[in-house]
Amino acid sequence: MKFIDEAKIFVKAGDGGNGIATFRREKYIPMGGPNGGDGGRGGSVFVIADRNINTLVDYRYTRKFFAQRGENGGSADCYGKGGDDIVLRVPVGTVISDLNTGEVVADLNAHDKKILIAKGGKGGLGNTHFKSSTNRAPRQCTKGDPGEEFELNLELRVLADVGLLGMPNAGKSTLIRAISAARPKVADYPFTTLHPNLGVVRVDAEKSFVVADVPGLIEGAADGAGLGIRFLKHLQRTRILLHIVDIAPLDPDADPVHDAKAIVDELIKHDPTLGSKPRWLVMNKLDLIDEDERQARMDEFVAAYKAATHYDGPIFAITAISGDGTRPLIYALHEALEKLAIPDEVPDEEAADAAAHTEVEIDSDDDLEDEA
Repeated sequence: MKFIDEAKIFVKAGDGGNGIATFRREKYIPMGGPNGGDGGRGGSVFVIADRNINTLVDYRYTRKFFAQRGENGGSADCYGKGGDDIVLRVPVGTVISDLNTGEVVADLNAHDKKILIAKGGKGGLGNTHFKSSTNRAPRQCTKGDPGEEFELNLELRVLADVGLLGMPNAGKSTLIRAISAARPKVADYPFTTLHPNLGVVRVDAEKSFVVADVPGLIEGAADGAGLGIRFLKHLQRTRILLHIVDIAPLDPDADPVHDAKAIVDELIKHDPTLGSKPRWLVMNKLDLIDEDERQARMDEFVAAYKAATHYDGPIFAITAISGDGTRPLIYALHEALEKLAIPDEVPDEEAADAAAHTEVEIDSDDDLEDEA
């Protein structure tokens, strides 16, 4: 199945049915009163997150969705039938925004999360509603309200705890194959990864976390070089970034420090928030360096990398193809993720003071959004 992570669609809720103006007609009752029924409501459009879907390919070619219109009212106080709702199913992690304003409408970041995206129109009123002591034969009725319509942008951002970052052929896909059951394509040429891959890393029988592998970046990616930065959005939900660096490139003219700094610069240039996420340095392909030279080569690279990027975070050295060094990395990641999941505790005195000055605002029922 082709991986599609963006789609533009048009949704239109159903219009409400029209009310009707009729009068009661029966034998021996020449002056029957009004009995026009109301129109039915129009169908609404809902969107629900489904973990069994992993791409927006369903919205690549079918882009217009219309809910059913409500039926018109009938005589004898018969109300029109309401229009059927439609439900659009999207992958978990889909962000929906208004195509014209750019405003985020919904973030479907949990399975079965359901939101109302376009509300159907109310049905019109029949002439029964307009009768009174001074207007016993009302001939007025109202039309149904139009349903809401929107042009929407769907953007899939995969849900993962750890994101892999690096140049093409740095070994990101090899690493995710070594630590999880994911089997992305691996080859000895650049850009073998053309779309994000997710892998579940098992720490033990009851503990795990998710790793995302995205296509590699190159210098100038923010300006469209290579595959550009279109896949970096899939790292925005991650909590830790692993910067994978090939410290033994086959090209003798390649400079690992320059390439690593270029990746950091492109990340910050694209999104400062993404650039501020915790980022760990992982040196890969140690097996391509002689054991006698290995430590000196790593020390030289780390010193130059720190000087170029002002890096002061954790540093790991691995050989992804054989799995050497990956277990300590996995345990360190799991420990860090558990700490990030626990909010900082507030001292007792500060907590009491904060509680004393906290105002609780209760929304009325009218203000609550219907998320069905």
